[in-house]
Amino acid sequence: MSRMLHTWLEGLAVGAGELNRRNILELIDGERYPRICDLGCDDGAWTMELARAAAAQEIHGVELVDNRAALARERGVLVAVADLSKRLPYDDEYFDLVHSNQVIEHVGDLEIFLAEVHRILKPGGVSVISTENGSSWHNIAAATLGWQIFSLTNVSPRRAGVGNPFALHQGDQIGLASWTHKTIFNYRGLVEIHQVYGLKPTRVLGAGYHPLPPAVGRLDARHAHFLTVKATRVASSEPGIRSETPGPRTGRLSRR
Repeated sequence: MSRMLHTWLEGLAVGAGELNRRNILELIDGERYPRICDLGCDDGAWTMELARAAAAQEIHGVELVDNRAALARERGVLVAVADLSKRLPYDDEYFDLVHSNQVIEHVGDLEIFLAEVHRILKPGGVSVISTENGSSWHNIAAATLGWQIFSLTNVSPRRAGVGNPFALHQGDQIGLASWTHKTIFNYRGLVEIHQVYGLKPTRVLGAGYHPLPPAVGRLDARHAHFLTVKATRVASSEPGIRSETPGPRTGRLSRR
C-alpha cells in the first residue's frame, strides 16, 4: 500500500473514532451518573473525560494490562485489574452507568461479559457499548472481494492485517492475545444481543462512513464504521424480551 493511500485511510479511521467518542458523550450528556464503570479503561484518559460528562463522583475502571492500569490510577480511576471474560469484582446493582468503547470485540466470553454488565448495573441504570460494525460499507466491500473484513483482520497476536491488503496495521505484531478481535457484530445483532441480556436499547448512533465524511454515519448507522448502543437495564434478563427496534436513519429507536 502506498504511503499516500495509507495516510488517507488512517485519516478516515481517526475521524470516525473522534466522532464516535463525541457520540458517546452525547448519549450521556444532560444526565447525572454518580457511579460509573469503564470496562477496558486503558490509561484512563478517556475514562476521565467520560466521568466529567457524567458528573460522576465515583469513577471505576477495569483493565487487564498492568502498566495501563497503573496510568489510569494516576489519573484518579479506581482500577480493578481483571479479565472481562470472568466475574467482575463489584457488588450487584452498584453502578449508574457502565461503558465500554471498542472492547466487546476483544472479549472471549460474551456470555459472562454481558451478564456482568446487567448484574452490576442498577435497575434503570444505563449501559453505553460501542464497537465496530460488520455491516459497514468497507467491510461489505472487503467480503465481496473475498477478503477478510477490515474489522476481523487482527485475529492473531503474531501478525495484524491478516487477509486484507488494505488493512491499516498489516504486518504489525499485536503482541497480546487480549488485543485481537473475537466477535464483530452487525447492526441488528448488536441491538438484539442487548435485549437477550436484559438491556433495553433506547438509542443507536453511528460514526464513520468510508470513503465519505465520518458524519454521514450519523444518518445511516446500519452501514457506519462504528456503532454505539445506549440501553437501560430492565428488571428481567430472560431471553425474548421485546424492545424497540432501531429506526432506519435517525439513530433513535422506533416501535414497530
